[in-house]
Amino acid sequence: MSLPRRAKVQVQGVVPKDEFSSCSELSSASEEDDKEDSAWEPQKKVPRSRKQPPPKESKPKRMPRVKKNTPQISDGSEVIVKEELNSSVAIADTALEDRKNELDTVQTLKTAKTKRKCSAQPHAARRTKKLKVDEETSKASNLEGESNSSETPSTSTMCGGTCKMEENEDDFTFGQSPLKKMKTETCPQGQPVKFPANANNIKEEVEMNWDIVQVLSERTNIEPWVCANTIRLFNDDNTIPFIIRYRKELINNLDADSLREVQQTLEELRAVAKKVHSTIQKIKKEGKMSECLLKAMLNCKTFEELEHVSAPYKTGSKGTKAQRARQLGLEGAARALLEKPGELSLLSYIRPDVKGLSTLQDIEIGVQHILADMIAKDKDTLDFIRNLCQDRHVCIQSSLAKVSSKKVNEKDVDKFLLYQHFSCNIRSIHHHQILAINRGENLKVLTVKVNISDGVKDEFCRWCIQNRWRPRGFARPELMKILRDSLNDSFKRLIYPLLCREFRAKLTSDAEKESVMMFGRNLRQLLLTSPVPGRTLMGVDPGYKHGCKLAIISPTSQILHTDVVYLHCGQGFREAEKIKRLLLNFNCSTVVIGNGTACRETEAYFADLIMKNYFAPLDVVYCIVSEAGASIYSVSPEANKEMPGLDPNLRSAVSIARRVQDPLAELVKIEPKHIGVGMYQHDVSQTLLKATLDSVVEECVSFVGVDINICSEVLLRHIAGLNANRAKNIIEWREKNGPFINREQLKKVRGLGPKSFQQCAGFIRINQDYIRTFCSQQTESSGQIRGVAVTSSADIEVTNEKQGKKKSKTAVNVLLKPNPLDQTCIHPESYDIAMRFLSSIGGTLYEIGKPEMQRKINSFLEREGMEKIAERLQTTVHTLQVIIDGLSQPESFDFRTDFDKPDFKRSIVCLEDLQVGTVLTGLR
Repeated sequence: MSLPRRAKVQVQGVVPKDEFSSCSELSSASEEDDKEDSAWEPQKKVPRSRKQPPPKESKPKRMPRVKKNTPQISDGSEVIVKEELNSSVAIADTALEDRKNELDTVQTLKTAKTKRKCSAQPHAARRTKKLKVDEETSKASNLEGESNSSETPSTSTMCGGTCKMEENEDDFTFGQSPLKKMKTETCPQGQPVKFPANANNIKEEVEMNWDIVQVLSERTNIEPWVCANTIRLFNDDNTIPFIIRYRKELINNLDADSLREVQQTLEELRAVAKKVHSTIQKIKKEGKMSECLLKAMLNCKTFEELEHVSAPYKTGSKGTKAQRARQLGLEGAARALLEKPGELSLLSYIRPDVKGLSTLQDIEIGVQHILADMIAKDKDTLDFIRNLCQDRHVCIQSSLAKVSSKKVNEKDVDKFLLYQHFSCNIRSIHHHQILAINRGENLKVLTVKVNISDGVKDEFCRWCIQNRWRPRGFARPELMKILRDSLNDSFKRLIYPLLCREFRAKLTSDAEKESVMMFGRNLRQLLLTSPVPGRTLMGVDPGYKHGCKLAIISPTSQILHTDVVYLHCGQGFREAEKIKRLLLNFNCSTVVIGNGTACRETEAYFADLIMKNYFAPLDVVYCIVSEAGASIYSVSPEANKEMPGLDPNLRSAVSIARRVQDPLAELVKIEPKHIGVGMYQHDVSQTLLKATLDSVVEECVSFVGVDINICSEVLLRHIAGLNANRAKNIIEWREKNGPFINREQLKKVRGLGPKSFQQCAGFIRINQDYIRTFCSQQTESSGQIRGVAVTSSADIEVTNEKQGKKKSKTAVNVLLKPNPLDQTCIHPESYDIAMRFLSSIGGTLYEIGKPEMQRKINSFLEREGMEKIAERLQTTVHTLQVIIDGLSQPESFDFRTDFDKPDFKRSIVCLEDLQVGTVLTGLR
């Protein structure tokens, strides 16, 4: 059945995110029609004669480029347009046609009259109808402001234009749909220049009275233009590894930790904004909303401010003193005291029969409460007191709690001995001290308070009387006394508790963030430990009663042998023979010892045998490695799937050995928080901790890169842009179709859309030697690569695969021959620039990573200069640097070789063995 007209406009005007190939097919078909047909021009108000053939006299000034060997569009896509037609044409369409006569007809679709003569009139009608739909879509897009007509074409034209020029354009949003591309390209190209008035205006889902870019810049101490670009990049679903490597110019070379801090702060601000608007809706439903309250709530930037403003309006609240005074009708008196003090007569408000208005003193107290509430919720007043506290001495104090009813564990009391009489300025207190104080307070061991000096209060009250809350006219002494009492009451009862909550919340938030960042830094250092490839290793999980578990693994991480030896039960000499026999049989000269229970005893045992040259002719060395999380991993489903039938204790020994062979590939199998590399792990936000550690793992795995044809599913799921389902689909595709020939084949994997491909493609490697060997073997045997046709030109593979209701992958425009650039860190969006750079230096793809390529690049850079080359190639210096790095680095380059390496030793068992510069590892 035919779709409604409005639905068809959307289908033709907007390109689906994961069906970019259909747009390419449509463009190809229209270009085939352009080759034979003349230009079509809309007619003048002919509502009932649309079947007339279009005139052939008018010719376009510039004929569109014709692509050769372009597949024809399937009939299925034409039937949809044909069924759209009926016997009547809406008058609005004819009027729309008249209004659009001034458009450039070169960009519109053409008729297929001369191509199919037998059905000329129906096809002409169909093209007429399709043009109207495209023009209407273009008009709607311009009205909604999705694109600037002076910079980008309309949506309907953009689809065809983008597909046509994709081969020759420098497309910096490779594989995206045009709408995503427009969003990315509207970002300023990383230049710290003066922006237009609306350059930093980021439209958020919920609007506040503060600018999110400005507040984000103030909190993170990062330039506003960088914050604006970062928000746009995150809104466009870009991952941190992708931004750090391929969008450096947009973030002014921020490192990953700073970018992660911006992301966390942005999420906090958005959470506050959502909470504010949900609270506003609740108060509106109760009918308690006022203009003053609404303004105060929209000014809130933290949850503490929101709590302060909205507390009296919560459901079930008895109401504040100020609210009760307002209900008695005293708000007019409070405002008159400030605005018209000469006309105010408090005696006129006395009502002897009304409680709260019976005496003059009651009226004065009511006015005082209203003024105190107004002062405590005034934005300028709060900003002044906050700035004042930044310049004055404000300290946090902790002391031993007086426990009477509940008994506290004495061990807990001893733990907080340092904080039983503790005082420190809030600007100089350390993060770990804040976390310790908070833990003591939660255990009811400590009591904590924030101390603000009396000088701050005096200066605050003086400023309020003389500036912000000064009456507009002469006020009698009794009225000034009410104002002074209001200021004192406001500070003591409302402002001081608010400041204490804000200081405590800020200190706790900063301490938690620092703790989480420390986790991330330590985890990154552990994950990026230099691997030790090409060795047969013996992993030892030490123990006393239950023995030491042994596992020998091959250079390719295969399990060769597992065993248990009892070294510390009086059988050491007999077990030494077994160990020697295993090391000799498997030619293993490296022993890896876990740093858990019985670590030092096991180390002394092996060191003694090595010193006696017991393992001759092998030159055996050993190292100690962290075994944190090994026991948890050994009983996990991943370990059971990877090592079925193996005892969990022996799996720990295997994991310990693999941590030296490839630390990153092994440690990603373990939940990051179980590795234990931080402080106060259980006191910080578990959500923030997990998000940060997962982000660090993704960053490390992505920057190291993975060979997609040999990597595990667990490692693959940590690549930027991928997840567990996409990694599983990639592995299934690899098992079904054989190894990936190039990165373009990733587009054929189910669930991997253009955005996911853009994010992950630069971090996926394809070993060219392996692919060349595989291609040659398959070509000799069958002339095909596992169902992927090998052609002489190796241009494209085209399939007319039918697309159902669900998303399905079509293999359109997929390059078939191996691409040497796929083994580098260069992103596919920059391949065209890389090829032009190679042409400039006179290099070839087969020289990638070789010394001659490095010499050519160096001489070219010395002669031309980086900025000049980037300008000639119409790219940025950062992108050019990534290209140069990718072309210069040898195949299988691993930047982890520059980081810490395992410390292999032969004999360090006592103090006498230590020398200057010796490094030992272990646990306290």
